[in-house]
Amino acid sequence: MTVLRVRHTTTYSYARPVRFGQHRVLFRPRDSHDQRLLSSAIRVSPDAELHWIHDVFGNCITVAEFGGEAAELRFETDIVLDHTPLTVPRFKTEERAKSWPFEYDAETLPDLAPYMRQHHQASEVEAFARKFAHSGVVMETGHLLMTMTAGIRESFKYSRRTDPGTQLPLQTLTTGTGTCRDFALLMIEACRSLGFAARFVTGYIYVPSRDSGMVMRGGGATHAWVQVFLPGAGWVEFDPTNGIIGNKDLIRVGVAREPRQAKPLSGSFIGDRADYLGMDVQVHVTADGGRHKVQVEAEAAGRRLRQANAASVARQN
Repeated sequence: MTVLRVRHTTTYSYARPVRFGQHRVLFRPRDSHDQRLLSSAIRVSPDAELHWIHDVFGNCITVAEFGGEAAELRFETDIVLDHTPLTVPRFKTEERAKSWPFEYDAETLPDLAPYMRQHHQASEVEAFARKFAHSGVVMETGHLLMTMTAGIRESFKYSRRTDPGTQLPLQTLTTGTGTCRDFALLMIEACRSLGFAARFVTGYIYVPSRDSGMVMRGGGATHAWVQVFLPGAGWVEFDPTNGIIGNKDLIRVGVAREPRQAKPLSGSFIGDRADYLGMDVQVHVTADGGRHKVQVEAEAAGRRLRQANAASVARQN
């Protein structure tokens, strides 16, 4: 168990005060057996009216509505979570899925079908996938996916890009470079060409390099990776940017069929295009050392004690 803290600040700057349209923020981690949210907070400047919704994938979206004008727009989020790393997943798949190729059962197929369809079909992507899986040859499923993850990590150059959006898999193959979102989309399409159900994951990565000397790619910003559905094991995580198998150091925030559906922050402003001066993003993920968890548990214990005392007084009266 590790308690991790994520501080994420995004600042938009403008040449003069402008008005803002609706903004949608995807920052709240998805609670699960391997990560439990302890606290979350968001601060928006200028002031905004906030409300929350769940999107079609079950992600928690914060919606901000603005009334005034400003020359700077800032979103600051602060989350603390209890993270249990699964460093070496054992791929506890059903017997029929231990080897590739396999077929999903009829009950789950309708739900998985959107994640199996190639959205950016290209023969070059299929050829790339076949480097890891050969037609007519039975392969161990886990080995195939781990080899593909490591292959992307070793064969492509990571290059942080400030331009928004995700480049097409064919462009990533052609240039040999990309961001974590580009590598994730490439692996998703490669997996889908082999008949796997795969989806996009956005979140954060903990980079303990200051303490251990490890080199991780994707720190200092939001991160992206892949989940592949394996019968019996469920959605298993693969990070082709860093060659990670499982959730070690990965903080899951949102999942989607493709990257454009899982933007960490999206919105608009009303003004001249030339007024926009740029965006600055700062992400810091640190180990909290358990201090926050102790504080939260102490506060919870205090509340229970006060409630018990109040109930006792009520009974006496």
